[in-house]
Amino acid sequence: MTKRQILMRKISTYSFAMLDLQIFLDTHPNDEKTLAKVRKYREMLMPLREEYERTYGPLTKSQDTNNWDWVNSPWPWEMEGEK
Repeated sequence: MTKRQILMRKISTYSFAMLDLQIFLDTHPNDEKTLAKVRKYREMLMPLREEYERTYGPLTKSQDTNNWDWVNSPWPWEMEGEK
């Protein structure tokens, strides 16, 4: 696995965990343990996202920019050496 793939897997894992916990919080909004876990995962996720975006480009389209450079990056099927 490439460094990019490892980083993306970590980002996906923490993002999924946060989403899953947030769904649980829809029915248990006062669960302090779950709220603490969401905060912990967010703290772990933010530096990973920053590293990914600094190295490989944006993960999502930002609302405050008209920068479309991400379309100039190779698409996943165009990356030959990263399989």
